[in-house]
Amino acid sequence: MEGTPTTTIVIVEDEAAIAGALAARLRAEGFAVEVAHDGLRGVELCDAIAPDLVVLDVMLPGIDGHEVCRRIQRERPVPVLMLTALDAETDLLVGLGVGADDYMTKPFSQREFVARVRALLRRAQRATEPAARPIVAGPIEIDPERREIRRDGRLVHLTATEFDLVHRLALRPGVVMSREQLLEEVWGYADGTAGGRTVDSHVAAVRRKLGADVLRTVQGVGYAFGRPAP
Repeated sequence: MEGTPTTTIVIVEDEAAIAGALAARLRAEGFAVEVAHDGLRGVELCDAIAPDLVVLDVMLPGIDGHEVCRRIQRERPVPVLMLTALDAETDLLVGLGVGADDYMTKPFSQREFVARVRALLRRAQRATEPAARPIVAGPIEIDPERREIRRDGRLVHLTATEFDLVHRLALRPGVVMSREQLLEEVWGYADGTAGGRTVDSHVAAVRRKLGADVLRTVQGVGYAFGRPAP
């Protein structure tokens, strides 16, 4: 899927220099790339070509990146990497809450950018593979085949990344996984030294949706699903 002529990426970025540089780098990596410079055109472009991944700036003329993300996710799930010049936790949570899968704060290196894109594409490809058995843990029910999570019988909407994070931890309840392990196993990053804040932001989003008791923090180590193992 990644780096092949059939892999199409849409970049929605109003700064022409940034959009051009990112598009050139992705094309050099073997991807097909289309660019839009405002929110409405970005939505139209995604509707027209159904890309495999969208790179989306938050601050856009017309409608902002959060609204673009909502609209392009209505018809079909598509991996979204959001770009922002902002660095506040609330901005990260808003983006994740409307369906973004990952976040990068400007400025960033093109090498890291390409690594994030490839990781998201790998995860999207894994989502089509045969699913594992359902998991029931107290009030939480996880259905990997339908990619659904319920609490007390109520369906809770999670983004693709949030689901993968909860499912990965729930496969080994009570076992603590470091941020580096999660970045490698959930996000697919070959180098887990970057992006720890991404893990923290997703954990915070999951807790808001499923409850603070679902994912446990072990200070200085990482996160676990539920209670400690006996």
